[in-house]
Amino acid sequence: MKSNTSGRVRSIFVHLVLIFLSFLCLFFFYILIVNATRSHADLQKGFSALPGKYFLENLKNVANDGSFPMFRGILNSVVVSSCSAALCTYFSSLTAYGLYAYDFKMKKAAFTFIMAILVMPTQVTAMGFLRLITKMGMYDSLLPLIIPSIASPAVFYFMYSYLQSSLPLSLVEAARIDGSGEFRTFNSIVLPIMKPAVAVQAIFTFVGSWNNYFVPALIIQSKSKMTVPILIATLRGADYMNFDMGKIYMMITVAIVPIIIVYLLLSKYIIAGVTLGGVKE
Repeated sequence: MKSNTSGRVRSIFVHLVLIFLSFLCLFFFYILIVNATRSHADLQKGFSALPGKYFLENLKNVANDGSFPMFRGILNSVVVSSCSAALCTYFSSLTAYGLYAYDFKMKKAAFTFIMAILVMPTQVTAMGFLRLITKMGMYDSLLPLIIPSIASPAVFYFMYSYLQSSLPLSLVEAARIDGSGEFRTFNSIVLPIMKPAVAVQAIFTFVGSWNNYFVPALIIQSKSKMTVPILIATLRGADYMNFDMGKIYMMITVAIVPIIIVYLLLSKYIIAGVTLGGVKE
């Protein structure tokens, strides 16, 4: 009787904590949406938990601003983030599979080299990267924001760890005995098993690329090629006399919609992978 009572109390406490944490997470989204519905004058008055009446007006102001290509910037960010997530997850998974499933002399050295790159900050190599893409004729282009995502040590390490815990080598050997080629084995057998890890890293890579400001700020100069973070910074640094907080909150609100959509699309694969993705020998 006491155990049932204590278990019920524990369950209630856990649910209350989860409700509180959910409230903290969703509260800031709610305030962001509320601020997007208020005018610049209303925002200057201070905090308000009630929405305003300027949602459509703020959206029109941002969309019709000729010096601020909002939808073009969102399209650029979608292209860069989607391509980066796809290339990063696929080639990182392929690299992790190569180091996990094959034995060769320089295997440990290759793993150590990749891990050494992991601790190197982006800012250290920024100037060399900028000079390289300038000589290659890719300055003020979206390609330098996409191509380097192929090499991601952090995603590689995550995929390698996942393969160690989820992929028995006997499954790979059985595929080889049946005459399956290496790329067919990876694409048809290994990659579906890695679907939960791929979904997780696709979300992280997409969000990281979407929020990336440092590298695009170095490379992109044309407004037609700017991504969302640069456009928001441009809007924030506008003339003080023409400064409109309502437009900024509206831009941020519109900018987070693709991130939410990506998460909703991939979250079901994470849950399905955790529950059904086990491999039995």
